[in-house]
Amino acid sequence: MARILIADDDPDILKTLIARLGSQGHEVVAAQDCNQAIKKAYATGPDLILMDIRMPVIGGLKASESLKMYSRTEKIPVIFITAYPGKEVEEEAMKRGAAAFIAKPFETEELLRKIDTVLKQKAFENQFADM
Repeated sequence: MARILIADDDPDILKTLIARLGSQGHEVVAAQDCNQAIKKAYATGPDLILMDIRMPVIGGLKASESLKMYSRTEKIPVIFITAYPGKEVEEEAMKRGAAAFIAKPFETEELLRKIDTVLKQKAFENQFADM
């Protein structure tokens, strides 16, 4: 399966997602803030990042911009999750290159479907990148 980095400052969400994604066969890497997420993304090269938009120190949108600056992490798709949904927030996330956007509280099955869709899209794109 995939290596997924989860960046969220809510320990309950981290714990839930680690268990749920792990039960689906994914390798999960966790970060409790965006600085940690950037370092772990660079070190582990995840297939996908789930990132909360609002976190201490720097937010998810800024962290995503930082990831786009490095060739090692620039193509990692990011699904943004947030407890502050709204059309403006979603539009800003999509403008900054989000692969998907999901509002908290979310249904785990909906998140799993989005993860599956994004991973399939990435695999499809990688097929043609190797040609």
